[in-house]
Amino acid sequence: MATYVPRGVCSQLIDFEIDGEGRLRNVAFTGGCNGNLKAIGKLVEGQDAAEVAALLEGNTCGRRSTSCADQLACAIREAQG
Repeated sequence: MATYVPRGVCSQLIDFEIDGEGRLRNVAFTGGCNGNLKAIGKLVEGQDAAEVAALLEGNTCGRRSTSCADQLACAIREAQG
């Protein structure tokens, strides 16, 4: 299980796993917009981590230069080294 501390967003933690096949498992956000972040976790479950990172990278929230989805992309990239 990887834990990432997002920056510049409302969520406080992102927990997730990348299985041996490079697929995302058990994505969970702490804090932030509960319903939307639960939905992101459900939508990315079992998806290729690199593809999810590429899809979500650069997504913004309001006037912020990042979002919880963008921070998930950062977390995935960091975990993949």
